[in-house]
Amino acid sequence: MTAPRWLTPEEQRAWRAHLALHKLLMHRLDRELHEFGLSINDYEILVNLSESPEHRMRMSDLAEATIQSRSRLSHQISRMEAKGLVKRQECADDRRGTFAVLTDEGWETIERVAPHHVAGVREHFIDRLTPEQVEAIERAYSPIVTHLKGLR
Repeated sequence: MTAPRWLTPEEQRAWRAHLALHKLLMHRLDRELHEFGLSINDYEILVNLSESPEHRMRMSDLAEATIQSRSRLSHQISRMEAKGLVKRQECADDRRGTFAVLTDEGWETIERVAPHHVAGVREHFIDRLTPEQVEAIERAYSPIVTHLKGLR
């Protein structure tokens, strides 16, 4: 067994700053969405459906897009159905397939909440950075995202 490649102090600070940022930012954005009766997971699903053709996605594709297990997504969709935000629809060409579909109420919700959410993203993240830092983050994270998507 080879010896582990321990993180340097600089790498350790960068890693821990990333972890703290992610946790704190997601917690803050989630709390702000709670004012609208949504969680960050609800919002992510609404965004994915609102940006999809016919405002619907196969459940399996939605699970992959939101990085959730199919079981967890199914429970999430059930909660969102109870709120009238989404509905399930059978897939005509595949009896095993099911679509998650954005309802009119779900569309109205995303239209109402999105400006507030974007304001929060700006206030807590984007506006804390220079344009050069935003560009550097995108350049740094894109190859990592590509790598991790390739492992799924």
